[in-house]
Amino acid sequence: MKDLQIDTNSKIPVYIQIAESIMAAVRDGLLTRDQQIPSINELSEQYLLSRGTVEKAYKELRDKKVIISVKGKGYFINRTDIAIPLRVLLLFNKISNYKKQVYNAFVKTLGDNVFVDLHIHHHSVALFENLISNHLGDYDYYVIMPHFYEQPEKVLDILKKIPPGQLILLDKDAQELKGQYGIVYQNFEKDIYEALHEALPALKKYNSLVFVNPGFTPYPPEIEKGFRYFCRMQDFNFSVIEGIEMHTPVTQGQAYIIIEETDLVNLVKICRNNQLKIGEDVGIVSYNETLLKEILLDGITVISTDHEEMGAAAAMMIKDKQLGRVKNPFRLILRNSL
Repeated sequence: MKDLQIDTNSKIPVYIQIAESIMAAVRDGLLTRDQQIPSINELSEQYLLSRGTVEKAYKELRDKKVIISVKGKGYFINRTDIAIPLRVLLLFNKISNYKKQVYNAFVKTLGDNVFVDLHIHHHSVALFENLISNHLGDYDYYVIMPHFYEQPEKVLDILKKIPPGQLILLDKDAQELKGQYGIVYQNFEKDIYEALHEALPALKKYNSLVFVNPGFTPYPPEIEKGFRYFCRMQDFNFSVIEGIEMHTPVTQGQAYIIIEETDLVNLVKICRNNQLKIGEDVGIVSYNETLLKEILLDGITVISTDHEEMGAAAAMMIKDKQLGRVKNPFRLILRNSL
């Protein structure tokens, strides 16, 4: 029998951990029907557990008819047609409409019989450390968006605590992390460059490009880096500003690349107040697709990763028990705002 996954510091009672570990071995095909398992005494001695704890675990398994006891011989696996819910910790950096799309696709693709526990770390390394440290051993998989902008070495050390084969990263890679883990990632720098290059014919009617940095809301710096590289390669006049307020000067002939929704709303208001026609006088390229952007101003041009595909791809790694590296699709949707 495979080694039992027992954590005496976990909030889950040890007898339940024993029972669930044995059922997981049955689920994974490591224990088969009629296969003998260690006796109560053998298991308690091997893991330095009280006999009563192991006995309670075996009673739990007998009640579920997972095992049977044969007098004078011991305990044997009785049935393999059991469904043991997988437990997944899903850890996002923030709450947003896009994260909701990832979550819904993730849960839908996993299907029934999977418990998904969603938490938010808010880019806080301290909160992240607390969540992982307090839940090690409580889940079968840890699916994490590692969007942190401070203490990268500490973040790496925290990720290393997660057992091999149980970690899946979403959206952003932790490039220094070694070992077996899955990832569904964006290549932020390359993605924005290629999307803007595809939009080049529409962008050429504007005199300059303006990248609107979200300011207080942290975003991967590779996005701005890819924007700057595109402008240099295509010989565009460009600037980078910190957010858009109602007093921000907006000039005819500019095209704006906007990440944050609040900045998008403010830009639309400024254009309306100054009789600047969006799509002719001022261009807009917005990050991340939403249903509203399909109809707002007869359509807002977006550059966006496929959030539903991201959630589904991570879920398939769990369903197939096959971790790997998956580049998430990124696309330009050209509409009337450009």
